[in-house]
Amino acid sequence: MSIRHGLLALLERGPRYGSQLRTEFESRTGSTWPLNVGQVYTTLSRLERDGMVAQSGEDDAGHALYVITDTGREELRTWFEKPVDRTSPARDELAIKLAMAVGAPGVDIRAVIQSQRRHTVRAMQDYTRLKAQAITALESGAAGERDDVAWLLVLEQLIFQTEAEARWLDHCEARLIRLSAASARVPAPPLAPPAPPARSVPAPAEETTDLSPTPPR
Repeated sequence: MSIRHGLLALLERGPRYGSQLRTEFESRTGSTWPLNVGQVYTTLSRLERDGMVAQSGEDDAGHALYVITDTGREELRTWFEKPVDRTSPARDELAIKLAMAVGAPGVDIRAVIQSQRRHTVRAMQDYTRLKAQAITALESGAAGERDDVAWLLVLEQLIFQTEAEARWLDHCEARLIRLSAASARVPAPPLAPPAPPARSVPAPAEETTDLSPTPPR
């Protein structure tokens, strides 16, 4: 997740201070990816170093305000236009866990899969309930449209993601079952034929020396 670009997008709407940016970021994303103030100010310092934001005085309460620069607007425009790179996917803890569980001594990988599936289905149900609430709020006009539409899009992405994860877990379990069955059907290698019995070799005849006198010719 690009926190820096998220902050630039919020700053394009006008000057903001650190805790205000955190609150608006979490409101826009439904606190799905919570930030702490330290993260916000660290990111702002880096953006300021790179010439993408600048400090612009203080508000009435003494908060330091930040504004986006032309360099920051160009960076933000490039971010919006450029597809998210999928050639180097982020590490997925679940995929790593299952990869390491394969063949690990004392680990029942099917139990790991079933436990994760239960958790994933519960999460999907929670997201679906929140989606229904968000739609109701939008249709009733009781919600701030910009933030609630953004939150609805995030929720739907989470629902699609958990649905895909549940299908992948089903696939993993079915794959393991098929591999286990195929392994059981592989015939054992034939036994080597018994070695032929060793032939007995007769002992050579013992030579004798005739010591009787030779008759005269």
